[in-house]
Amino acid sequence: MTSWSFLTNHARVLLRIAHDPGVRLRDIAAGLGITERSAHAIVADLVAAGHVVKQKDGRRNRYQIEGSLPLPEPGTSEPAIGEVLALLLGQADSGARPPLGHDESCIPIPEIHC
Repeated sequence: MTSWSFLTNHARVLLRIAHDPGVRLRDIAAGLGITERSAHAIVADLVAAGHVVKQKDGRRNRYQIEGSLPLPEPGTSEPAIGEVLALLLGQADSGARPPLGHDESCIPIPEIHC
């Protein structure tokens, strides 16, 4: 039987970063069953596309997801990455309004910039 995943490795890396913004590439790779080189390439893709901001924190990196950006799907401008991550993380909007100062089109998730 063929093995497959509903989510791409890029989406799975985003989920790992959403769970732990200080996650190491080694841990991303081990958790997803991919090589460190692949994990590095995927994070570089996400950073280059503007979906993730990488910040140095001593000798390690911390990541911040830009949740208000739309998914990179051809022909559509919605939904935003933050909305999809909220659904996958079980934090879907329950009708509550976001705090003042936040983009109302973005569902606030810790470590995801709205």
